[in-house]
Amino acid sequence: MLPPELGITILSYLNATDLCLAGCVWQDLGNDEYLWQGLCKSTWGHCSIYNKRLPAGFSYRRLYLQLDEGSLTFNANPQEGISYFMSKGILVDHPKELAKFIFYTRRLNWKMLRIYLDERRDVLDELVTLHNFSNQFLPNALRDFFRHIHAPEERGEYLETLITKFSHRFCTCNPALVRDLGLNPDAVYVLCYSLILLSIDLTSPHVKNKMSKREFIRNTRRAAHNVSEDFVGHLYDNIYLIGHVAA
Repeated sequence: MLPPELGITILSYLNATDLCLAGCVWQDLGNDEYLWQGLCKSTWGHCSIYNKRLPAGFSYRRLYLQLDEGSLTFNANPQEGISYFMSKGILVDHPKELAKFIFYTRRLNWKMLRIYLDERRDVLDELVTLHNFSNQFLPNALRDFFRHIHAPEERGEYLETLITKFSHRFCTCNPALVRDLGLNPDAVYVLCYSLILLSIDLTSPHVKNKMSKREFIRNTRRAAHNVSEDFVGHLYDNIYLIGHVAA
């Protein structure tokens, strides 16, 4: 006996499984396209198909099932998953569109995503430009970056590439900070590596003798001469209080 607008409001809080169950009771509301549209866009924030003129008979419920199927396929084989999305007209084969899809989706397995981005550096470049690090403290910006683009478990060429791209993007987003502190991409690169090593040192149970703040400042300024002691000290405090930058 609920008014339709109240029923729709209640159902908008349900996930896909619960919505299907609710559809057994409230068949009309369970098939409501606005609800399925909300589920699609809240889970997969950007798809090329959202910006197209939708054909007659288009169903967001069917689209949700295709997006779910494509995500599961991606998590088993990234290339096949992207090919599936393209075959259904969900994504356009353009680095910027693929980067937006990845950036606004939380259903993709991070290990498979790392494999895909390592192979598709053009998509990685576009993904980096979607990050806005303006007015963010360096360790917090690095955490935000690695939440979207997970760091590899071992040091190597891919990690160096990620840090290089992050360093340039961070400087682009913070011209005033670069000017006031005398930073540049090379200095930020050094600081990022120092933060990663400090994170491992302070959080690893296998490291008994933890690096002191004085040691961190001394070691870091050997490689980044123009960075002030106060700034490097604040970096240490952030890792000590908040934790790993790439966990």
